[in-house]
Amino acid sequence: MRVVIGCDHAGFPLKDFVIMVIRQNGHDVIDVGTYNTDSVDYPDYAEKVGRAIQGGEADRGIVLCGSGVGACIAANKMKGIYACMCHDTYSAHQGVEHDDMNVLCLGGRIIGPELAREIVTAFLSAQFSNEERHRRRAAKVRQLETQLKE
Repeated sequence: MRVVIGCDHAGFPLKDFVIMVIRQNGHDVIDVGTYNTDSVDYPDYAEKVGRAIQGGEADRGIVLCGSGVGACIAANKMKGIYACMCHDTYSAHQGVEHDDMNVLCLGGRIIGPELAREIVTAFLSAQFSNEERHRRRAAKVRQLETQLKE
């Protein structure tokens, strides 16, 4: 699997560790930055991750910011991006299995490396269940993307 990863300055300290975990799980990594702790804006990196998935360059993505919240909000504004902030393993795999999540958002200031390892591994090893009820629900979510409402 091809996994794109991006972060802001607050997520940067955890990024290299997460890249190592992705590779240890046998996946390819596309690193879209940031590459240091200079202050940057998380929406820019959530967008880079989302564009890589939309363009077919990556199958899944991981975005890190300070809390995970901002990256999650930004990523979910993009069509076809289903991002969830997960700071536990159950949500990380269940989000893929039931909800077809394709972007994992993590808070670099919230979790440490070992919990990140377990969460990322759960996310990467999960597959969408393809059960009828989950397909139906995912289709309803996708339909919401096409509706223009204020």
